[in-house]
Amino acid sequence: MALDPDELYEVDSDVPDLAGAVLLHHFDGFVDAGSAGGLVAEQLLSEFAHRVVARFDVDRLIDYRARRPPMIYVTDHWAEYRAPELVVNLLHDHDGTPFLLLTGPEPDREWELFSAAVRQLVQRWGVRLTVGFHGIPMGVPHTRPLGLTAHATRPELVGGYQPLSDRLKVPGSIAGLLELRLGEHGHDAMGFAAHVPHYLAQASYASAGLRLLEAVIDATGLALSADGMRESARTTDAEINRQVEESDEVADVVRALERQYDTFADAEAEKDSLLAETVEHMPTADELGSAFEQFLADQQGPPRPEN
Repeated sequence: MALDPDELYEVDSDVPDLAGAVLLHHFDGFVDAGSAGGLVAEQLLSEFAHRVVARFDVDRLIDYRARRPPMIYVTDHWAEYRAPELVVNLLHDHDGTPFLLLTGPEPDREWELFSAAVRQLVQRWGVRLTVGFHGIPMGVPHTRPLGLTAHATRPELVGGYQPLSDRLKVPGSIAGLLELRLGEHGHDAMGFAAHVPHYLAQASYASAGLRLLEAVIDATGLALSADGMRESARTTDAEINRQVEESDEVADVVRALERQYDTFADAEAEKDSLLAETVEHMPTADELGSAFEQFLADQQGPPRPEN
């Protein structure tokens, strides 16, 4: 028996006309090196007033035993349960233009039904473009231009970015499946992946968030401010440089990556590349796939207790 996607979510009864709006999305639980995509989502939710206009049934989508939600214990009783939320928020940019932001944990199950449900909302609201964003780990130094991979359901959407010539096999994600299924049904969708130095993958790397935010602004035309993220990036970069200077071991790693970067840049100055919009070493499909797998493996482990 076929399942009905609209049973997977509830929509607010008071949603304005959203024809031509943009839907942004970021899901927790997959690759997001440097917390790059998470920083963008947090920035948007802190900068603009927002309200939930659609809520998904997390009891059907999330495996609680794989990702246990936090509970608060006080003295002799359970005081609070913090349920996960997978929601679409309505925001307005600095010009008053409405846009949507879908955030929450990546579904553990019913991916096809979830993709169909999001597609229903795209059609219902007349969304013109769907955009996802996250960070991926790369063997590059933080002292060189930060690269970006762009992909879309139509090549015209990413005409200003250098395409990847390799055919890759990487772990699947709901963001990737959503983009694929939207494209199959004639909807415009795209995504961005900022290239985060692998030694900063576990940190909160504001420069990668800034790179993503600027790409989202360029792709959507939304009036979003990057000033706060830019200031955070300057502060973070200064702290990274201080720590590098204080550690000979870390400094040696960075210098080695710089030499590798510069060697390939000099050798391929007239060629297309992946890791930057100018010139840079292009990793093989196996290297990229291994980076994805290693990053996912690094994320596994027991949750940290909350104080």
